[in-house]
Amino acid sequence: MDGLRRRLGTADAVVVGLGSMLGAGVFVVFAPAAAAAGSGLLIGLAVAAAVAYCNAASSARLAARYPLSGGSYVYGRERLGEFWGYLAGWSFVVGKTASCAAMALTVGLYLWPAGAHAIAVAAVVALTAVNYRGVQKSARLTRVIVAVTLAVLAAAVTAVAVSGRAEPARLDLTGAGVPGVLQAAGLLFFAFAGYARIATLGEEVRDPARTIPRAVRLSLGITLAVYAVTALALLSVLGPERLAGAAAPLAAAVSAAGAPWLEPAVRAGAALAALGALLSLILGVSRTTLAMARDRHLPVTLSAVHPRFGVPHRAEVAVGVVVATLAAVADVRAAIGFSSFAVLVYYGIANASAWTLDSSAARRAVPAIGVAGCLLLAISLPAGSLLSGLAVLAAGAAIYAVRRAR
Repeated sequence: MDGLRRRLGTADAVVVGLGSMLGAGVFVVFAPAAAAAGSGLLIGLAVAAAVAYCNAASSARLAARYPLSGGSYVYGRERLGEFWGYLAGWSFVVGKTASCAAMALTVGLYLWPAGAHAIAVAAVVALTAVNYRGVQKSARLTRVIVAVTLAVLAAAVTAVAVSGRAEPARLDLTGAGVPGVLQAAGLLFFAFAGYARIATLGEEVRDPARTIPRAVRLSLGITLAVYAVTALALLSVLGPERLAGAAAPLAAAVSAAGAPWLEPAVRAGAALAALGALLSLILGVSRTTLAMARDRHLPVTLSAVHPRFGVPHRAEVAVGVVVATLAAVADVRAAIGFSSFAVLVYYGIANASAWTLDSSAARRAVPAIGVAGCLLLAISLPAGSLLSGLAVLAAGAAIYAVRRAR
């Protein structure tokens, strides 16, 4: 069997995107963003959303033209040349592998902090098995996870709103400097990258020219609304300093709001949301691995599709093994920074690819803004994330050069 089965509709594709974005952003990113910009993270959220919109628009146009698994790996290859496609695929695989590790660790930190790494590895193994059984089954499970996540977030935000302990003065933006805001935006971009899962499912959605653009816009709009409301609630009850130091921001917020009885539900919901993100992330990384293996940029054995389940089973197992190894040793904040850099490179190439689709200045405006935004946010990240990202990018380019020379 050479192709994947087209079994997903718009609702399933939207849920896959929400499962990635909500799990990553709401429960992980706001603390380091507050450390970078204080209450200015609200401005950073708007900047990240604007860049994400440009990326979404470019990705949707490209996905409609090239409805194949692989996302910007395919787009870069077709529009810019083999090297740029390879670099996009490399950035996606290494960046999202780090994202997978971050989500797995989030599960562990919320459920059992003392044994976070062990819980993280167990989560990776379990969800790799779910994906192995078929994408439709994964989409159903993700739908349940997203529904529970939204219910928990609604309960937490409501508890803060009715507590009488939220103070608008904590939302003061006057002390936010431009470098800090841009760094916060770069970190928060990590939370918006989930819609890439939709584009990488190009071979598995019905009517991709119609389904993919609609699913991208819907999932991005819903996620932005949820993030904005949640950020306002966190800052108003905790303030930027306490938020920056909180290991579990939502749990700290309900406790500060005088609703400690809600904290166990919030912790359980956070773990479930991170599982949803991890489920979709493993799905997306394995599809890009499949596409790169088909073109022999990765071992060709990874391009096999299971004859019964219709999934790239060898790619999924390989991704699961690597992610489990990282989850056993990684630090969650370092993983977020590194992932943000790599994914910004990936989307920079996507925007550059979309720029070539049309010679009209008006149609080129969005991808041009997207390229500039990705570059600006990438160089604004913490120095450690920037340097490690550049090093891994250079390593990928060197591997490509050696392969070509042979």
